[in-house]
Amino acid sequence: MFILMIVIFVLGYIAIALEHPLKVDKAVSALAIGTLCWVAYIFGAFDILAGGLSPAFSKFVAVKEGLADEGATKSFLTGLFSLDAAARAEWLDHMREWIVEVQIIEHLGEIAEILFFLLGAMTIVEVIDQHEGFKVITDRIRTTHKVKLLWIICFLTFFMSAVLDNLTTTIVMVALLRKLISEKQDRWFFASMVVLAANAGGAWSPIGDVTTIMLWIGGQVSTVSIITRVIIPSLINIIVPLIVLSFIMKGNISRPAVKSDNAGLVTLYERKLMLILGVSGLLFVPVFKTVTHLPPYMGMLLSLSLIWLVTEIMHRGKDVEVKSKLKITNILKRVELPTVFFFLGILSAVAALQSAGHLALLAKSLDSSLGNVFLIDMAIGILSSIVDNVPLVAGAMGMYPIVDPAHLHAIADPAAMQYAHNFVKDGVFWEFLAYTAGTGGSILIIGSAAGVAAMGLEKIDFIWYLKKISLLALLGYLAGGAYYYVESLVMHV
Repeated sequence: MFILMIVIFVLGYIAIALEHPLKVDKAVSALAIGTLCWVAYIFGAFDILAGGLSPAFSKFVAVKEGLADEGATKSFLTGLFSLDAAARAEWLDHMREWIVEVQIIEHLGEIAEILFFLLGAMTIVEVIDQHEGFKVITDRIRTTHKVKLLWIICFLTFFMSAVLDNLTTTIVMVALLRKLISEKQDRWFFASMVVLAANAGGAWSPIGDVTTIMLWIGGQVSTVSIITRVIIPSLINIIVPLIVLSFIMKGNISRPAVKSDNAGLVTLYERKLMLILGVSGLLFVPVFKTVTHLPPYMGMLLSLSLIWLVTEIMHRGKDVEVKSKLKITNILKRVELPTVFFFLGILSAVAALQSAGHLALLAKSLDSSLGNVFLIDMAIGILSSIVDNVPLVAGAMGMYPIVDPAHLHAIADPAAMQYAHNFVKDGVFWEFLAYTAGTGGSILIIGSAAGVAAMGLEKIDFIWYLKKISLLALLGYLAGGAYYYVESLVMHV
């Protein structure tokens, strides 16, 4: 069943990639693998868990049975295979109960946080859009030259992502692109470059990406260090593709015809008010998290509730036509629910692989086969384009505890001491991991939350992205990584 889970994931991944030729919505494939991976896991629970493949279950057993070390835990689990049929059946019941009551509930909470965050952000953006708030911005972007517009959009996205986060920024920018570009292929290209810029912008900010937030809260990196050491590689990551495109992109984009179902229903004041309220609500989320230490989705829902209240008061005295189009209860019908289901399926599938121990095994194999912090981080970045970067980073954080600088002098071997120095707070391994895990997901559109959101909102084809964008993303990824590597060598000379 352990192998079957991988087969299910790979087949589902192929189905998502071939969405257009198969004419099956990617949400269908995502939901299928999100469920079937868990089915295979629970049917193979005894072999997987007693085999010590799940680190989480091994820790659970160690605490439950009072086992002293990893060796004792491994011996205890191996001993389960020699039990009689009745005892094995009893343990299997305990294992299945643990999967259902502990692991699924734990992952469901994490997934729900992302989904409610996504729903809140998409609703706020849709409220701004329906009140023609983006028109205030698009009216000021007059250029139709593809290269100029691409640089403007990407740099705006890069710095917005550092303040908001890459997922929220992508949702906002995709909505903006719909007002600027009419041709579907052009909009796909710009939306894909927004994904690159959003991921690059989120990598150097402690609040710009889920993985950097994890490293920041976990104490692996500090605010000043992550900004000063990773911002230039992140800039290179997006500038290199932009330079390449500056030589090969030609012509102008066509602007969509100015039409709106809500034309004349909102005043200029109401447009500006909803734009300011919407953007302020999104900017409030990282502040809310920093001050309260509560999950970001709560800040997003609080912002949505305040905007909802304002729209209720603002349209209270208006006629039925206005209310039917501009009240949030009606705007909610326009939110892209298939994107939410797609997220649910993908995150559920990755959670199953993480729970069964596939990702921990992958992390250990990287460590044993590569043995170099730069190569390990680069490999994690490449893998994050296939598997979600959050469990990969979580696995790395579990494998490599933060080294106390005071203990370095106790290491007799100079080479071992130098290697351990990479894992102190603000060490090379953690800073470079923030860059690689944050930007590596851009190589495939399914490799990051920003990419999945853009794919869902604009119906971008996986194969199209692979042909048009992946090489550009890889060039930027390697260029930024090379800069960080050379800079680190120079600093330690």
